[in-house]
Amino acid sequence: MVSAALAALLYALSTPFLKMMLFIMEPVFLAGLLYLGAGLGMLAMCVVFKERKPFTRMQKPYVIGMILLDVIAPILLLYGLRMSYAENAALLNNFEIVATAVFAFFIFKERISNRLRFAIVTITIASLVLSVENLQSSLSFSWGSLLILCATMAWGLENNFTRVLSDNSPIKITAIKGIFSGLSSIVIAVFVGQITTDGTLIILALLLGFCTYGLSIMFYIYAQRSLGAAKTSAFYALAPFLGAGLSIWIFNDVARVNFFIALILMSLGVYWVIMDTMKGDLS
Repeated sequence: MVSAALAALLYALSTPFLKMMLFIMEPVFLAGLLYLGAGLGMLAMCVVFKERKPFTRMQKPYVIGMILLDVIAPILLLYGLRMSYAENAALLNNFEIVATAVFAFFIFKERISNRLRFAIVTITIASLVLSVENLQSSLSFSWGSLLILCATMAWGLENNFTRVLSDNSPIKITAIKGIFSGLSSIVIAVFVGQITTDGTLIILALLLGFCTYGLSIMFYIYAQRSLGAAKTSAFYALAPFLGAGLSIWIFNDVARVNFFIALILMSLGVYWVIMDTMKGDLS
């Protein structure tokens, strides 16, 4: 239970701390350092646990796709986060559940239960509500929120690619996508002129990536071993809500009306996802 709580808390910390880092660092370079930090940390874990199982020839295209999507998604997220309220961005992360399920249904022909269908509808409506600039006087959409939704869609497809690789160690998968995605983003940052040479900022970004992505995944894996997939997923589903609460507290924001409407809808949707996962774990 401690591992599951730590996994959720570390991931929840990512949104407010990333928002703060964006005040002093450019998005593409920051995205690269975050993933590189997670990848290097997990590479050390691979050495400790002697993870050496190779990928098969059929799996290699999915590895490449996973890496490319993990270059695109965090860059979109950080540009979106820069233009959005941190609490809105935290809740919008739940749309990854919708994207993952929809891609699994259309590409991999996986079955979607009635509970999950209801969750998809409610989370989608909540995401649209969060994406409106001003619910009371305007129906214009926030570009920041739309970029975050695009990021979650990229991660949803990446989750399905990663599932194809699930017979390999999650620590090894995280190390590979972290290192290669991180280095690719850093190369892009060089070309677009977003590099900083401040050693302190670079170390902070690497540590943030290691903690919020790398360690979070490691604790998630340990929690699955002791609690099972369903209970661990239930804990992890709380991360966006924790992230939203921390963001409001850290930035002293006054949440808008659409945030509370979306919060209710998101809570309902995530509840149905948890119930669906529990059912699958028990059957």
